[in-house]
Amino acid sequence: MAAETAKAFAALERQAQVLMSAFIAAGHEAVSPAVIQPARYFLDVIGEGLRARTYVFTDPDGDELCLRPDLTVPTCRLHLERDAGAQQPAKYCYNGAAFRFQPQGSDSTHPREFRQAGIENFGDTEREAADAETVALILSALRAAGLQGSQLRIGDLGLFRALLKSVAMPERWRQLLMHRFWRPDAFRAELKRLVSGTGQALDPKRRDFVATLDETDREAAQAQVAAYLDDQGIELTGSRSLAEITESLLWVAADAKAAPLSPETAAMIERYVTVGGPALRVTEDLRTLAKAAGPDMTRAVDTFAERLKLLSATGVDLKTAEFSAEFGRNLEYYTGFVFEVVLPKLGRASPVAGGGRYDRLLKAVGAPRDIAAVGAAVHTERLLAAINGGSGAADNGGRA
Repeated sequence: MAAETAKAFAALERQAQVLMSAFIAAGHEAVSPAVIQPARYFLDVIGEGLRARTYVFTDPDGDELCLRPDLTVPTCRLHLERDAGAQQPAKYCYNGAAFRFQPQGSDSTHPREFRQAGIENFGDTEREAADAETVALILSALRAAGLQGSQLRIGDLGLFRALLKSVAMPERWRQLLMHRFWRPDAFRAELKRLVSGTGQALDPKRRDFVATLDETDREAAQAQVAAYLDDQGIELTGSRSLAEITESLLWVAADAKAAPLSPETAAMIERYVTVGGPALRVTEDLRTLAKAAGPDMTRAVDTFAERLKLLSATGVDLKTAEFSAEFGRNLEYYTGFVFEVVLPKLGRASPVAGGGRYDRLLKAVGAPRDIAAVGAAVHTERLLAAINGGSGAADNGGRA
């Protein structure tokens, strides 16, 4: 058994070294971020789904720490330790372990400790060109490692954000729909609720309490919520902070007073999320929708079309690439273009690689402003399984 484990680990390392050689040759500096990280940086940015699967613990000094669930956030923190003002562009690559809870019954391509070999590009303001360069490098590295028969799947959270900006609705609804976007059932239920004008279901006692909250005074509302939780004997446990709970309740209070979302606006949003198909053919569908939505959406579609041209120019074969308007990564720090590399033998639930653009993440972990950033990672266990002819089980775990 020990010999088999050592053999499997050696095979993973060989694959990772091929990937790292390709990344370094393309100008990325190899780094090794710390495995143990301050939990707050992850819990604030990765989203509820992955937050619940992160291994969090408290050290003897009382600091809340975690085992890194991915290597993007640690690489952002490493970059800011070197350049606190994030003044200089930088490209990094890495190969290391990440940790996420997996339910019992998951197979060898979904271990609780797994390896990521990836790249990050910070500060390149030629965003579409950087997106294309990232995809091209990942695909090239995968081919060098021996992968064949993969398919590129792309999405663009920027398109959806532009659509929401183009139509009339409260800002909190835009945030709520973005939050639900990549969970189709929850998204459609939320859209239906906004059109119907029905508030979120609360028992009468809690509904009466929510009605007393003043959305113009966040500090006072948070104090009210803290007192209410204490009075009800409800402890702050799990993944949501007091500030997040308060904000959610304030949204409930505001929704109770708001006019419903118009059916026409809802229909436009529903039309957008059905757009999908070969990447080279969907642009016209998007342009038709943009004409009805307005200039923000039109500019976003122009950007999408330009990125496709740049992908082709870098050598990415788009003939089999698929676009899905509903596709987004479930790491909530992504802000724009997203992609994944899939194989029929593993299925869409087990991408071999994936990544995208996250222009707000560096600021979220300490930079003084938003910084252009894009990156991707290869899940080396899945890469090895794909090359060896293995199969994967369902997983909903963020980047790659």
